[in-house]
Amino acid sequence: MTAEVLTIETPARFEQAVRRAAELLRAGQLVALPTETVYGLAANAWNAEAVRRIYEAKGRPPENPIIVHVASLPLARRCVSAWPTVAGKLAAAFWPGPLTLVLPRSAEIPPLVTAGGPTVGVRWPRHPLIQAVIQACGFPLAAPSANRSNQLSPTTAEHVRKSLGTRIPLIIDGGPSSVGIESSVLDLAATPARLLRPGAISAESLQAVLGVGAVEIGGAPAPIARSPGQWPRHYSPKAKLGWQDEADLAAQISAFGLARGRIHILAHHRVPLREKFGRVAVIPPEAEACARALYAELHRCDEAGAELIIVEAPPPGEQWAAIADRLRRASHE
Repeated sequence: MTAEVLTIETPARFEQAVRRAAELLRAGQLVALPTETVYGLAANAWNAEAVRRIYEAKGRPPENPIIVHVASLPLARRCVSAWPTVAGKLAAAFWPGPLTLVLPRSAEIPPLVTAGGPTVGVRWPRHPLIQAVIQACGFPLAAPSANRSNQLSPTTAEHVRKSLGTRIPLIIDGGPSSVGIESSVLDLAATPARLLRPGAISAESLQAVLGVGAVEIGGAPAPIARSPGQWPRHYSPKAKLGWQDEADLAAQISAFGLARGRIHILAHHRVPLREKFGRVAVIPPEAEACARALYAELHRCDEAGAELIIVEAPPPGEQWAAIADRLRRASHE
């Protein structure tokens, strides 16, 4: 199988892509679709056999749940068995957008979607293409990131093609992801609500809607995972990922014993100029822009054959929490 790739740069091509994607999804097939966060590998969330194909194509462990994507509040409420007032407040504030709400699942969601757990993560994405596909299908889409399990999330259609191009029938090219990092995941089935995965919607922004102290960050993991992105190692490039600040860069390099030409550096404030590395890239020093650029730069390092990628440590602060989380998981042994 070689994936067909459709673009959406004109209204006619947009409509063609929507029709073709909906046709395959109704038939229980998989389609890679753009969202504002990262590209997703979509299947009919009400069809257990279609969802099984996601796990098979990605090589995804069955204990890793999948987020369900909707394009309306009525559809979101069909996916869950309870819709508390706080869910309505958060949806009004942040949907469509990069926020996933974890709630008790409805009987229409197969246990395979939720790793056998009693809750489901639901999100209304902002990208117009996936919204149009969901509306055309009339059912929600289970859609983890469109890459092999534990590898770097894709932020372009080309990233998807290189990872899954021989495993799925269709990729829709909607351009680079505008957010570039996975959604924030808030568990509303816990008391207080727990931020399971940081993302573009910060804990501070969530508490502005729910009240100070209404959101707990992290906490003890549930016996059954309620969200993807909970494994210690995740979002990983092929090369080993290290950390950088000006004081320990030399020690980092020395510890790995690699030739400088096999080492790639990603910096945002301190750019090393004295030594020649395989590649030195400057990523934006603002958190939002850095998130858009990070995965694309890591993909470029992988494609260039980097054996070691050293990323300048992000500064402290709530706005950098999502990037720090992804780098920590990517570099975990």
